[in-house]
Amino acid sequence: MSDGAALAGPDGALRCPWALSTEDYVSYHDEEWGRPVHGDDALFERISLEAFQSGLSWITILRRRPGFRTAFAEFRIEKVAAFTDEDRDRLLADPGIIRNRAKIDATLANARVLADWAEGELDEFIWSHAPDPAARPAPKTLADVPAVTPESTALSKALKKRGLRFVGPTTAYALMQACGLVNDHLENCVSRTSPAAR
Repeated sequence: MSDGAALAGPDGALRCPWALSTEDYVSYHDEEWGRPVHGDDALFERISLEAFQSGLSWITILRRRPGFRTAFAEFRIEKVAAFTDEDRDRLLADPGIIRNRAKIDATLANARVLADWAEGELDEFIWSHAPDPAARPAPKTLADVPAVTPESTALSKALKKRGLRFVGPTTAYALMQACGLVNDHLENCVSRTSPAAR
């Protein structure tokens, strides 16, 4: 059993232990998690998926991501903002996504808010909350990785103040981790130590 330190994966390289439970996680960990994400639509997708993940395992969302992308017009803000009541009914009946009424409504409401923002504003807004990378040492074990930080609390409050929903401090921190605002790969993880990962 892991003590939360990096573990050897199928190729012998050390990885964050959460990444080794399924092949889906290995790919997501190696190719996406913690790498910088930019672009309003891309960040809207991550905000939406992190909200849908609330209370669920991330693997549930990851495996349904193709269904989410199809259902939500590839998370193009302008298209989702124009969804009608018929689209909402379609989403509530779509087995390819998580059919949670509150989360669907929040995603549609968030798109309508963001459609009024200037191009690039969401990207700039989120990244303005990225902490100084030198402010915290690389985590050695999973116990060193927080669930909430002052920065994620500030981002959550700022997003809520601008009218976004389902963006609590824990969800905001998961967003920061997934989108590379923070690097929570463990100290010995290949995604931190490999030159290709930098």
